[in-house]
Amino acid sequence: MYYIYILHSVNFGRYYVGFTSNLKKRLKYHNKGSNRSTRAYRPYELIYFEKFVFKTEALKRERQIKKFKGGKAFKLLLSSWDGGAVKRAGL
Repeated sequence: MYYIYILHSVNFGRYYVGFTSNLKKRLKYHNKGSNRSTRAYRPYELIYFEKFVFKTEALKRERQIKKFKGGKAFKLLLSSWDGGAVKRAGL
């Protein structure tokens, strides 16, 4: 299983869009400061994710979301998300 995800910086209000095959591990990786591009904006909370069977589909969706990051489509995506899904997934 593959995932695209959106993280929200708790202290800075920034967003990060990424791709992984292990969502829990990846969130810990970002919050530990192991990723150079996100280190300065820790801590992060997972606010959105989508599951994919095929890696190619996940990467295509990640690129699509990154293209409209910050625009109306990005805000619509976030507003339509059921935030309880993250809690139900145990993340």
